[in-house]
Amino acid sequence: MELPTLQDLNLAVTLPSMGLALWACVVLAVGLFLPERRRHWNLVLSLGGIVALFLYNLTLFDLPADRQSAFLGMYRADNFTAFVNLIALVTAFFGVLMAYEYLKRTHIDRGEYYPLLLISTSGAMLMGASGDLAVLFVALELLSIPLYIMSGLRRPNAASEESALKYFLLGAFSSAFLVYGVALVYGAAGSTDLSEIFHRVNAGLILDQGLLLAGAGLMLVGLGFKVAAVPFHMWTPDVYQGAPTAVTGYMSVGAKLGGFAGLLRVFIVALPAVSGAGDATGWQDTIALIAALTMILGNVVAIAQRDVKRMLGYSSIAHAGYILMGAAAAGSPDVRDFAVSASLFYLLAYAFTNLGAFAVTVAIEKDDATNPQLDDFNGLSKTRPVLALAMALFMLSLTGIPPTAGVVGKFFLFQAAVNAGMVWLALIGVITSVVSAFYYLRIVVNMYLREGPGEAQAQRSFLGVAVGLAAVGTFVLGVAPVLFLDLAQRAVLVALGG
Repeated sequence: MELPTLQDLNLAVTLPSMGLALWACVVLAVGLFLPERRRHWNLVLSLGGIVALFLYNLTLFDLPADRQSAFLGMYRADNFTAFVNLIALVTAFFGVLMAYEYLKRTHIDRGEYYPLLLISTSGAMLMGASGDLAVLFVALELLSIPLYIMSGLRRPNAASEESALKYFLLGAFSSAFLVYGVALVYGAAGSTDLSEIFHRVNAGLILDQGLLLAGAGLMLVGLGFKVAAVPFHMWTPDVYQGAPTAVTGYMSVGAKLGGFAGLLRVFIVALPAVSGAGDATGWQDTIALIAALTMILGNVVAIAQRDVKRMLGYSSIAHAGYILMGAAAAGSPDVRDFAVSASLFYLLAYAFTNLGAFAVTVAIEKDDATNPQLDDFNGLSKTRPVLALAMALFMLSLTGIPPTAGVVGKFFLFQAAVNAGMVWLALIGVITSVVSAFYYLRIVVNMYLREGPGEAQAQRSFLGVAVGLAAVGTFVLGVAPVLFLDLAQRAVLVALGG
């Protein structure tokens, strides 16, 4: 067998994800020799690497067909990958900005935070680029293991250590489901290559249909844990509450992005017609049911929360349900392209909105790292009007009220569900969005209509930049979504080619 050449490996197109992992090693090595007064170089190096790779990633849209794979097809470098990379790098950028001053004032300024965040982001990017189930599993672990460590950075705080242990144990359990599912799919299809699985399913060359369905179900469990879908959501509120707030903010988007990127890549590209009946896929009803349960539980239970991080944890579960609605709609071939593009757009909108909400929460949090409560927002409009205005914008967006990114994203997802014939699912989405207004707008009421301390901590320059950029992104995506939606539509046209 002839060994592959460098041209066959096509390493240049893997630079966003692979380069970020390598840059994390550089940041880690430099950090070992930095005195405490020069710790800001961790921030500078991390942001510099993220921005450089973001700009390079923009050149990877619309590559020629012969350059859209690397490592002999195990890495897919199509527009889908480029769009996922874009969201991941934006998330990492905000994760670094939110953390710099937070880590110092809470006395957990450990240099490993930045390399761990970069490595986790690399894993999320690699999940979207996976052309092989083996790569998907490695990418999932690359995404997850740094998050387990970051959740416990506030040691010896008991809540932080507990969140890290819970996340690790349940995460390892879910990884076992995924790898067992991969093994069953390999046994049924005789390959772990996504394109090869697709062709063998379509050609009826599957050794055992039941084995394939069981494998697909187990993989759905593993990925469902990562996106916090019901009934695999149990870890989410406790981990969000106990982990350092800056880590929680990054995790709320980064982990969800990686999980959905992997889910869409596997089920849309490799298994679009597993046990299909007519024009629908066999897994469509299952994902639709999970989406409905996830939206209902997340929004209803969030009403009872007083701890803001725990409330945003249940909110994160609910939003996983909205995105799963798009994934379910993608099971209908006629709606597939639009449904996947709507899911990608919503992931981008959710990134700006939720990261912004967590950035404000970081600003509210006291230096002793006690979790912000709803009452801590009382009167914020009088003491920090700009911060209150930004938080109001984020809450409106999460609810789905114009003119924000959230309402546009939900509109596209609901339209995809209706076009796929799942009007009942879209109706549940609308009703649960109305329910969510109670706990989101409660924060707005507290800020503007109630008296209280409403004090953010001392002015944080980098945190202020994060809040401002998130607010701009949330507003722009709400009033001018066409360009971004067009980019998402271009992404799936190539990705769905298998």
